Amino acid sequence: MQSTSAQKAKLHVGLIMDGNGRWAESRGLPRSVGHEAGVATVRRVARAAPTEGIGTLTLYAFSSDNWRRPAAEVAGLMGLLRLYLTREVALLRRDGIRLTVIGRRDRLPEGLADAIAAAEAATRAGTRLHLRIALDYSARDAILAAARLAAADATREEFGRLVTGDGAPEVDLVIRTSGEQRLSDFLLWESAYAELHFTPCPWPDFGEAELAAAMTAFRARQRRFGGLPAAA
Repeated sequence: MQSTSAQKAKLHVGLIMDGNGRWAESRGLPRSVGHEAGVATVRRVARAAPTEGIGTLTLYAFSSDNWRRPAAEVAGLMGLLRLYLTREVALLRRDGIRLTVIGRRDRLPEGLADAIAAAEAATRAGTRLHLRIALDYSARDAILAAARLAAADATREEFGRLVTGDGAPEVDLVIRTSGEQRLSDFLLWESAYAELHFTPCPWPDFGEAELAAAMTAFRARQRRFGGLPAAA
């Protein structure tokens, strides 16, 4: 078991939100309906995260490889993100949640990068939770970009700050929904010693109970970081 101090520490959880399209298709609905349902899940999980000791929550919304999807689906996803930024900023500020977006912005639809910057500025004072949205994101690209900027004698900590870009801590737990068991180019550097939790629950059905179950399983594990088990 983890120590009491470790349990009370603010944790960084990475969440791969998977299964929106399959959730909709299994109900005879368009995939876009699944993505819309997934947005409501983001709201539920973000509000529940601080009660589970989570200080940083990084959500994998759109990978750099997702540009390969049909143009109509991509456009729908980008429209949902724009709508989320419009509707949610006031609620994020009320709940003390700081929003930042990681990943590339130069390939986003016109005006979306400006909307992201405005949302980040509006929620900058939030201290209850740091909500990070990975958009047009590739962990390998982030590591490559950091390597191009790093000095030859950069320490691991210095290099890590270049990779994350916003000073986020290393990841404690990665959760992936909908039964897939891979990282898919998500937070590879930051997750070097992260615990992994895979659940068959599709993202639209993921909520407070599923998050609590994942955190309970996480706290039952012993994290050794390459060392020996802590003395009882």
